[in-house]
Amino acid sequence: MSDRMLIGHLTTGRTGPLQGSRNIPRQPEQPDNGVTFEEMLARQQLKFSHHAEMRLQQRGIVLKPEQLDKIASAVEQAAAKGAKDSLVLFRDIAMIVNVPNRTVVTAMDESSMKEHVFTQIDSAVVVR
Repeated sequence: MSDRMLIGHLTTGRTGPLQGSRNIPRQPEQPDNGVTFEEMLARQQLKFSHHAEMRLQQRGIVLKPEQLDKIASAVEQAAAKGAKDSLVLFRDIAMIVNVPNRTVVTAMDESSMKEHVFTQIDSAVVVR
């Protein structure tokens, strides 16, 4: 058997999608609202910086999945209003969140908040 490929014929052993000679850029699939799947995933994720993880651990703050969902929803609300860096207040916890990156930068409990001034934020969200 020859390794040559004739026009209109396929060789055996070839796997994967067939592509023509044209280089057509693949468009990401978008749901009806015009947001890509990757953007939807990024929006739903709430990340914690290393610093924030350390502060949560040092201060004994444990967040349950349903609490994280509420906080992520609050970050979404801040993003919808154009916020960049937001103070998110959830019960007795305060978090500074970089909204575009969906990243909690730092977190503190009630005792750490006393006499604390929050700077370099452009919004605040109270989560209930």
